[in-house]
Amino acid sequence: MWTSGRMSNAKNLLGLSISLYFWGLMDLTTAVLSGDARPLTEGQEDNLSDKLHQRIKRSWVWNQFFVLEEYTGTDPLYVGKLHSDMDRGDGSIKYILSGEGAGIVFTIDDTTGDIHAIQRLDREERSQYTLRAQALDRRTGRPMEPESEFIIKIQDINDNEPKFLDGPYVASVPEMSPVGTSVIQVTATDADDPTYGNSARVVYSILQGQPYFSVDSRTGLIRTALMNMDREAKEYYEVIIQAKDMGGQLGGLAGTTTVNITLSDVNDNPPRFPQKHYQMSVLESAPVSSTVGRVVAKDLDEGINAEMKYSLVDGDGLDVFDINTDPNYQVGIITVRKPLSFESKKSYTLKVEGANPHLEMRFLNLGPFRDTTTVHISVEDVDEPPVFEPSFYFVEVPEDVEIGTTIQIISAKDPDVTNNSIRYSIDRSSDPGRFFYVDITSGALMTARPLDREDVSWHNITVLAVELNNPSQVGSVSVTVKVLDVNDNAPEFARFYEAFVCENAKAGQLIQTVSAIDRDDPQEGQHFYYSLAPEAANNPNFTLRDNQDNTAWILTRRSGFRQHEQNTFYLPILISDNGRPVLSSTGTLTVHVCSCDDDGMVMSCNVEAYVLPVSLSRGALIAILACIFVLLVLVLLILSMRRQRKQPYIIDEEENIHENIVRYDDEGGGEEDTEAFDIAAMWNPREAQLVVKNRQDMLPEIESLSRYVPQACVMDNNVHNYVLAKLYEADMDLWAPPFDSLQTYMFEGNGSVAESLSSLQSVTTDSDQSYDYLTDWGPRFKKLAEMYGATDSSGALW
Repeated sequence: MWTSGRMSNAKNLLGLSISLYFWGLMDLTTAVLSGDARPLTEGQEDNLSDKLHQRIKRSWVWNQFFVLEEYTGTDPLYVGKLHSDMDRGDGSIKYILSGEGAGIVFTIDDTTGDIHAIQRLDREERSQYTLRAQALDRRTGRPMEPESEFIIKIQDINDNEPKFLDGPYVASVPEMSPVGTSVIQVTATDADDPTYGNSARVVYSILQGQPYFSVDSRTGLIRTALMNMDREAKEYYEVIIQAKDMGGQLGGLAGTTTVNITLSDVNDNPPRFPQKHYQMSVLESAPVSSTVGRVVAKDLDEGINAEMKYSLVDGDGLDVFDINTDPNYQVGIITVRKPLSFESKKSYTLKVEGANPHLEMRFLNLGPFRDTTTVHISVEDVDEPPVFEPSFYFVEVPEDVEIGTTIQIISAKDPDVTNNSIRYSIDRSSDPGRFFYVDITSGALMTARPLDREDVSWHNITVLAVELNNPSQVGSVSVTVKVLDVNDNAPEFARFYEAFVCENAKAGQLIQTVSAIDRDDPQEGQHFYYSLAPEAANNPNFTLRDNQDNTAWILTRRSGFRQHEQNTFYLPILISDNGRPVLSSTGTLTVHVCSCDDDGMVMSCNVEAYVLPVSLSRGALIAILACIFVLLVLVLLILSMRRQRKQPYIIDEEENIHENIVRYDDEGGGEEDTEAFDIAAMWNPREAQLVVKNRQDMLPEIESLSRYVPQACVMDNNVHNYVLAKLYEADMDLWAPPFDSLQTYMFEGNGSVAESLSSLQSVTTDSDQSYDYLTDWGPRFKKLAEMYGATDSSGALW
């Protein structure tokens, strides 16, 4: 029989010993003691009933062991003793301990059965251990007793202070809340055993935050303790809450936490304008919706409780100005609602109201939650551009209006007090065709070119008005001109008509349907009338039927058309419109006679097919055309070779020292050369004629421009003045040749010390001519003397 015990523990700590003497109920007892008991099944209940009615030999006697936590001694802590009634004290029994913590936390003396704890125990980490004990024969190792399970429970001591696991806390409560309003509940947790003593019994108290808040000592619920707490006076509070175990008794452990409480805003403050009068100014040229100024009403509240709604409640500018609320800054923005005029009204007075749109009924006694202020607005004068009256013109003009006809008087005035004079003009970008002209002073809009509705039916022009004393002030107005239609276009065929008639056609057969178009657009609509022209009124071949729907049919009047007799007919058709006056035109219908099959399908309309030999095939025609083409190529080749043999005379660039080059592609014409230029003009410029004879056989490549020089310039003897005259002519004449063209000077200077340099008066040849006199003409002829080898008296070149 087993006995287990530590009687001192059972008596002093628990005061309870449990002895079970049933072999078959050991597992059930273990489960009950460890808290793992489950309901018995029907079979288990029957088995248990049978065992209870049996007499069983007592073999085990044991107790549940208890041990204090947090043992701080140096020796192993004695837990209890296991003993079997088969143990006679001779050491033949060996005790073995197994299970949770065996050998690590707990050890057993295998001879005596004493159990000791060799490690420090903490109930908060583990509250109990389940172990198994066994007694073996030391010599044979045979179990002397069945293995038994027992529990070692850790006894709690107050070694853990309460802790606020969710702290620190943040809470809010509306300002002006009544006393006792709940704010937040705090909870402290104690890790000690709540079933043993008062170690885990927590009591709450407030260390900081009085007299504003209080805490329930049992639940930890924080409430307001002071009435009329104002957020605008103090918004944030730091409250310290203490939780103490042992029921708050002396010696208990305590923990604290911080609760940050914010007073949330309510609408308990009405808005107020810091100024009762505002002075503002605005230019009269300010556009609509432009800002004039801002007003603001102060509200000590915040968020939605500080939102403002501004409105105009009185004043003489309610229809001229408007006010809007800026949702970001809660200011009232005064804007222009209608155009201003300094000349009409120079100042306005407005009464502005600012109010809270969100009110709380319990604070209405603190109101009214609105306030007013007065705003004076002065309109400042500016130099405004001219203003047209009306602001838009619409004009209808017939397209046959005469040039210079006034179609509209455009009127503008200076809105300023000075009333400056106005000058009118047309923005040419709006009238690129320059169809209109406006009188600069009267503003009369007139036609400058013929109008044609069929080309441009609408004109959108812009007329400008400029102040005479300040051209920077420009006003504009749009003028829409609608060109009205007149009957000035005759109807004509819609396209070129070409009809075919078969040789076997019968009389009255339809060969063509014709229609017409008219560029005009009469109000009553277009209607065309068709008839044969007077010269074809009695046409024996064809007749015309007007369908009265702007179309006409062309019908054959007879049969028996023959291609070889006449293969083409031209039928003139007269087309008239319904306009006033009536306009008409004649269109020609070309009718070809063709050979057709029995079904009326055209086979051939070419009359040459009847005269060509039957034996001449298509291949023969192609061969003839190829021969003609080869002959043409040979002729062109021969002409090209002959032209290459004829080389024109080319003047070497080094010998080209003349100021005028006239090149001819053929040989001289003998006596006719004298007609190319009037030589007498080169001898005496005063006898030059304005009309120059031209050669009859050819024209020079570059024609002299001297005949275009004014007579006054030609008569001047100074070459310098002549060159200036030519320069003036080139500047004024847009069709003059470019500056790098060759010019012909038809006279020589009379004032030169070298007299005339013309070769026309030379009586000697170049070989007999002496040029020594060039050295006497001075430095101006130095280069010319070097070219002709003239030397000075010393024999050296000059």
